[in-house]
Amino acid sequence: MLRYALKRLISLALSLAVASVVIFAVIEVAPGDPASFMLGVNAQPETLAALRAELGLDVSRPQRYLNWVSGMLAGDFGTSYTYRTPVAQMVADRLWVSLPLALYALTLSTLIAFPVGIYAAARRGKPGDLAVMGATQLGIAVPNFWFAMMLVLIFAINLRWFNAGGFAGWDNGLWAGLHSLTLPAIALALPQAAILARVMRSALLDILGEDFMRTARAKGLSRRQALWRHGVRNALIPVLTIIGLQFSFLLAGSIIIEQVFYLPGLGRLVFQAISARDLIVVESVVMLLVFAVITVNFLVDLAYAAVDPRLRSRT
Repeated sequence: MLRYALKRLISLALSLAVASVVIFAVIEVAPGDPASFMLGVNAQPETLAALRAELGLDVSRPQRYLNWVSGMLAGDFGTSYTYRTPVAQMVADRLWVSLPLALYALTLSTLIAFPVGIYAAARRGKPGDLAVMGATQLGIAVPNFWFAMMLVLIFAINLRWFNAGGFAGWDNGLWAGLHSLTLPAIALALPQAAILARVMRSALLDILGEDFMRTARAKGLSRRQALWRHGVRNALIPVLTIIGLQFSFLLAGSIIIEQVFYLPGLGRLVFQAISARDLIVVESVVMLLVFAVITVNFLVDLAYAAVDPRLRSRT
């Protein structure tokens, strides 16, 4: 297990190194100069040169890349060009919105998908199964931002149960914060629940056809008892893998939902930084999100290998 973990750790480090190069290269080739954007087209050349020197834009791109990477390794993510505040502080403030939102959405997705997937597998080919498969197909096909707008229209504008946008803040209490995140979490959770339910159903159907399930039935267990005692437990391995991937997506891919609900999260921070040509914020936040995604996948791989020893022997 230790050898497998070390190999995966080396792979993680290499992935992060490649990701840092790609992120820096893609963002740096974007048109426009941050200093010119901040000062305007009528700025004097001397003033422009002074600002570029202050922002560290007067050195070569390879040197800027090395300065950026070495700073991140030391815990210094740089200073925002626009707000003149440390990027690490901005990320920490926004993370208290994005991380609870991702966990909230993942919890809702799991609570919906598990019973739905088990119900569909237990009634394979019956009307209940067909209804579930149709609903999950619709959930996958419809974009989450459309769900978000429908939720705002129904529950915020018509019923007035929730606010249409904004975040109350954790200082006002746990309930106030969760209440502000409920509609965004539902909008994120529904499409992910549809995917997870289909994976749960497929994994259970594969397990139900195994020899040990027929043996359990032959020993006197009913179909329901065999399903819950042996089927669900063994079907969790691929499902847990998907859950890990979904958490990564929910943490890194909620920018549209945060825009719809005006949430001060990481996604909205990246959007605002792109609009203001605040390159250091974009690079650092995207790199942190990539790190979170790769780390979660690494932990999922370790958990998968711990449950299934055959995976370790193949690597």
